[in-house]
Amino acid sequence: MAEAVQRTGTMGDIADVEGPYEVAPFGQELRELAHAQPEIVGVTADMGRYSDIGPFREAFPDRFFNVGMAEQSAIMVGAGLAKTGKVAFVATYAAFMTRRALDFVAIACAHSDANVKLMGGSPGLVNPYGGTHQAIEDLAVMASIPGVTVIDPCDAVELRQAVRAAATTPGTFYIRNLRGKVSVVLDSTYEFEIGKAKLLRPGGDVGIVSTGFMTARALEAARRAERSGVNCGVLHMPTIKPFDSEGVIGLARRVGRLITVENHLRFGGLGSRVVETLFDAGLGTMPVERIGLGDTFHACGSQAYLEELYGLDVDTLTAAVLKLSSQ
Repeated sequence: MAEAVQRTGTMGDIADVEGPYEVAPFGQELRELAHAQPEIVGVTADMGRYSDIGPFREAFPDRFFNVGMAEQSAIMVGAGLAKTGKVAFVATYAAFMTRRALDFVAIACAHSDANVKLMGGSPGLVNPYGGTHQAIEDLAVMASIPGVTVIDPCDAVELRQAVRAAATTPGTFYIRNLRGKVSVVLDSTYEFEIGKAKLLRPGGDVGIVSTGFMTARALEAARRAERSGVNCGVLHMPTIKPFDSEGVIGLARRVGRLITVENHLRFGGLGSRVVETLFDAGLGTMPVERIGLGDTFHACGSQAYLEELYGLDVDTLTAAVLKLSSQ
């Protein structure tokens, strides 16, 4: 694994990054894996730069395919390559992949159980270009397709491990791809497992169930809440499908009240799955607050600006923890 850079980031391709980070962890990991796995190939739809697949492309130009601005073609090429025994990593913006090419994902990939790994870049409010480019519903859409494994990594460490797991696990995967300067939040002892939640912080008063980069915000909110005397647990849920219901139930029974937080619509993604899990377990009356995006197309702007505007920032999450703990 590449050594993380320790510094305060400046405004770059995505957003400011405070603390340690890695540059292009997806492409770096794919390049490393490809040395040992000659069956790995890369495909993009004119998004080589913006999907971080560059390190792989430079190392293995004969195993890299750019189909141009045609997401449906990228999915079909990936599916075709998978039919010949390849492990195809298809990388483009999440919004283009999950909207324009959805039927191709469902039929050419999932229905055929194709060994295609879909890397959805710049998901949700990570993308600064507004509703046309912000995949705010991708987790719900992709999880609704039979047979697709859906992963929302927390940071560079988990993104690398998710790519590694996908490369050695048959079937169709959808992975939210964090690109550019990607924060390092988890330590070297962390181990990603498909379908398993990770309790990153125990707690007894309130529990936060989080996914994706919102887990970093959840951990910071829990630290702030502790200074106010509130013991807040954080359960990181990197895999939306298959979903770790037992992990959610275990935390819920310990704390009695939950907050879910995601860089996604409040319905159809993590929050909905948590509520459904609690209902099925006979815990449907437990207080739950879902923090996520509302039923609207969202504005253009930097990630930090959009998080604050739409209530995905640490201050909003901390206030929610303190409020719920007093109920």
